[in-house]
Order: sequence, then C-alpha cells, then structure tokens
Amino acid sequence: MEIAIIAHDGKKADLVQFLEKNKAVLQEEKIRLIATGTTGGKAENSGFKVIKMLSGPLGGDAQIAARVAEGKTQMVFFFKDPLSSHAHEADINMLIRVCDVHNVPLATNEATAQLLLNAIVLQS
Repeated sequence: MEIAIIAHDGKKADLVQFLEKNKAVLQEEKIRLIATGTTGGKAENSGFKVIKMLSGPLGGDAQIAARVAEGKTQMVFFFKDPLSSHAHEADINMLIRVCDVHNVPLATNEATAQLLLNAIVLQS
C-alpha cells in the first residue's frame, strides 16, 4: 500500500512525531511512503524510507494527486495548518478533490490519520 505524507510547515514536526509513534506499522514491507520534498526529507532524517516528489509549492501536491488518480496511492496523510494561509491553496484543494473523486482516504490531522492506520492494522 502506498501512503502519501504531506505537511504544511507548521505541522511537519507533528507529522514526523506521528510517523515515529507508528514506526512499526509504517516500516512494514507492504507499506511504501511517498512525500512532498521537504516533508519527505524530514521523514528521511527520522529514519524512514521515502520516495520524494517536488516540494508542495513547486508541484509536489499535484504529483501526488496524479498518483492518486492513477490508482498508485491508496491513502493520503496531509497534516494541514488551518491557522496559516498557503500560496498554493489551489493545489491543496485539487489534491483533496482528487482523493474525493477516487474514493481515497485522506487524513488532514493526526486523529484521523491514526484511525486510518488502526484500520490497516485490523485488516492484517
């Protein structure tokens, strides 16, 4: 299963902490992580193997949306910062829309991401 990880700057530390908390599940052989560039770099620094796309503002969100549309990415964790404005808001909305169109689970906060990971564990 391919899981995309993305986080706004104000949420990158929270996402890395979430990844570390769930390391056992996320490092299983059946899980592949992809990420936008900066988020992926932070995940790599924490010991995760990640396939990195471009950074979000440079098109990384769009690259991940394309993978969702192609059926390559089955789940998205996008830790959004609701207290900040973002220059590439249109790309973010496009990714959310593509997840909705293709019925791909999308978590925008830690609580929802944890529920999705718990579901993966239950299916195993």
